[in-house]
Amino acid sequence: MGDFREDVRAWLDENFTDDIKNSPAGSEQREAWTKVLADKGWICPDWPKEYGGAGLKFQDHITLVQELTRAGASASPDVQSRNMIGPTILEFGDEDQKKRHLPKIARAEVRWCQGYSEPGSGSDLASLSTRAVLDGDHYVLNGQKIWTSGATESDWIYVLVRTDPNAPKHEGISMVLVDMDQPGVTVKPIKLISGTSPFCETFFDDAIATDLIGTPNRGWTIGKRLLQYERAGIAGMGAEGAAAAAPKRTGPKRFHVAELAKRYLGEENGRISDAALRDEVIRHHHDSQLLQLTLRRVREENESGETAGYTTSIFKALGADLGKTSSELQVRLMGSQGTGWEGDSFENHETEITRMWLGSRASSIAGGSNEVQLNIIAKRVLGLPD
Repeated sequence: MGDFREDVRAWLDENFTDDIKNSPAGSEQREAWTKVLADKGWICPDWPKEYGGAGLKFQDHITLVQELTRAGASASPDVQSRNMIGPTILEFGDEDQKKRHLPKIARAEVRWCQGYSEPGSGSDLASLSTRAVLDGDHYVLNGQKIWTSGATESDWIYVLVRTDPNAPKHEGISMVLVDMDQPGVTVKPIKLISGTSPFCETFFDDAIATDLIGTPNRGWTIGKRLLQYERAGIAGMGAEGAAAAAPKRTGPKRFHVAELAKRYLGEENGRISDAALRDEVIRHHHDSQLLQLTLRRVREENESGETAGYTTSIFKALGADLGKTSSELQVRLMGSQGTGWEGDSFENHETEITRMWLGSRASSIAGGSNEVQLNIIAKRVLGLPD
């Protein structure tokens, strides 16, 4: 075992006490623990130290995530801030923007959300109409965004806006950063059939933005790059994905598809008598292993300095399809126990799988629909004509 892994384990043994370990997500103890991790630079461990990170190399980052995962000691998740806008500011922001925004993200002091889709601009994102007009040293925004994940809990929103209405639609777009705590920003939750409201409508009425990322009217390139970060995360191409298979020491029991098949349908010797279902389980296992092996190869290429680029679209599409297939197969394997939402008649892992199955239906839409990903692959990877 490497020195860094030993150091992380020793530090966790000393600092990750039982009262924190046994506390639920969102509790005061867990929030305090997130601050402890921030002091170590372990919220965004691969970021430079001057921006609140720990400056870890890719392999050490994987090791850290593995050990935090095994111990059940990971920080409260905030994908929008740490995995999407943070890396985008690192790549395209000026030094002042990096110093003002990145340390707060690395210390989990702010939450960000995304202002991309509009009621009339979903998959055809470049047709967006939210306007931003330069007024002295700031931009004035007017328009509407929809499907804004986590907007009610967010402090800032990064927004794609139209800054030149006379330019071709891909060339008149900019990315601006907007403080949501101002009179010109209104958020309305969208209630889903599940009863929850993870998505919102966001309205801008003369809202002020003082930060524009990169160059005016060149936001389409930046916006696409951010989507690559998002899709890489969805596909598991980052350090978190590389560590995802690490078993947890604590937390709810998770079952793989084959384990569920044995648990609910297996005979005494564990064999599944239904040949067709047995074939499905085996094919799913093969597909999962093939995807993981390919992801591993791409991660190693990333570690060597190569940019993932449009590979993220391939894995986003494949990962979304496999995720839907996996969750649907798990629900079928559980039979009537896969129909529960809550209640004493169902075990925790059963309701968790059912909820995951319902949520998986959106995975081929969120972060760019599979149809969009296939178009990107056709044009950018295969070089096919429009």
